[in-house]
Amino acid sequence: MLKRSFDIFFSFFGLILLSPLFLIIAVLVKAESKGPVIYRQTRVGKNDLDFEVLKFRSMRPGSESKGLLTVGGKDSRITKTGYFIRKYKLDELPQLINVLKGEMSIVGPRPEVRKYVLLYDENQKQVLNVKPGITDIASIKYKNENELLESSDNPEEFYIKEIMPNKIKMNLDYLSDRSFFRDIKVILNTLKAVFT
Repeated sequence: MLKRSFDIFFSFFGLILLSPLFLIIAVLVKAESKGPVIYRQTRVGKNDLDFEVLKFRSMRPGSESKGLLTVGGKDSRITKTGYFIRKYKLDELPQLINVLKGEMSIVGPRPEVRKYVLLYDENQKQVLNVKPGITDIASIKYKNENELLESSDNPEEFYIKEIMPNKIKMNLDYLSDRSFFRDIKVILNTLKAVFT
């Protein structure tokens, strides 16, 4: 109950306070390339149910057909504005709407696409028992995930066999010891990771 109250408060006032920034990003995204300002992607949420996660569009339209993973810092599908908003995680801000709607939480395991969730074993599926989050401990550790994938000979295999299992393990550890104050710490560490 405390977590949901915090999510509602944080997302509601966050959307109000950040509305000028939302407007600026929307104008930049729209001015640089054709297509919608908001990108919707189907992810897997609590209880293994699909929902549409919202992001500011950082890629050119149709980019998803060329692969789900973003590899390296020079992916040709990403726009100039996209590079900037991705660097500072500004593309994730529309997910405050997902939080307000009750589909996500501020802190929780990052939602994955169905393609990779189908690879989870029974133990790993426990991360689907809670609402996914805008940020989590794994996001902080793997803030340079794109660069790690770029250095691999087979990025998708490396993601499936190395990165994804480690992320899930970190989230399972988090779920075993969740608390309001730990969530606050995750938020603060996320901000620190983004701006340092």
